[in-house]
Amino acid sequence: MILNEFISQATGHLDSLRDRRLRIKERRLRGVLRRFVWFVDNHDLSLRQMDSALIVRYEQSLHLDNLSRNTTSFYIRALRSLYNVVLRLSGVDVSSNPFRDAYTGIDTTRKRFLSLHWLQVIARADLSAHPRLLFARDLFLFSFYTRGMSFIDIAFLRKSDLSGDTLAYRRHKTGRLYTVRWEAKMQAILSRHFDPASPWLLPVINRPGVDPRLCAESRLRTINRHLLELSQLLQLPFPVTTYVARHSWANLARAYNIPLSVISAAMGHDSERTTRIYIDSIDNSVVDAANSRIIQDI
Repeated sequence: MILNEFISQATGHLDSLRDRRLRIKERRLRGVLRRFVWFVDNHDLSLRQMDSALIVRYEQSLHLDNLSRNTTSFYIRALRSLYNVVLRLSGVDVSSNPFRDAYTGIDTTRKRFLSLHWLQVIARADLSAHPRLLFARDLFLFSFYTRGMSFIDIAFLRKSDLSGDTLAYRRHKTGRLYTVRWEAKMQAILSRHFDPASPWLLPVINRPGVDPRLCAESRLRTINRHLLELSQLLQLPFPVTTYVARHSWANLARAYNIPLSVISAAMGHDSERTTRIYIDSIDNSVVDAANSRIIQDI
């Protein structure tokens, strides 16, 4: 079986996941498949050529994209799941396990976050001579200002999602609807980067004709590289990525004595189910008031 057939069968399997409960899994697996296709650069190879050496190189490429060990493990495990499905569908006999040398465990991660001082250093830095770093910095701050919004959710924000003083969006990860009160500092970022010709709120997806998800994933890698440059330029205590904004918001919220029930999964709940229970029990105006308190000092 050649890679194109593998992709075709894997896609067919994903198309069969019509149950509403499986749609999130389907989207994630499609993302995993797209990333692997990008890695092999659409070169064809037989299923038996998906050996341990290839998977280890793929794992190394994920690390080079500044992904954490747990994130790379997720991509490897998900690809392995698709691989096993295709083996069952095709009846191909493969004796060796190509995933045997790749890490597929789950580490207890140390949550990295910035103190108020370092957030102020980032927010107040004059980056007018570094437009690429300015955009990366502003996306980082926008994530922080919006209570730790994920990069993929920021990328897919549409202008129509902003109405008056309310920003409404659905998380790609869960499909749940969130609303955030629009603050002056969010508007300042939007004003700096507003593109009147684009349907997107912020110009993250900026390549017409390219799959928006692929474009967003590519921009994420670029933004994280620019944040690494920014970390070095400002001599931050550790290399910053987009995800640090989420943990920083959560930990600063804790420092402000905001109830744990107001704070999202960035506080380290054991499961998203627990987080949803907490969030569902709170009036959104309480969350917005807490957010205003957090960002006003940045």
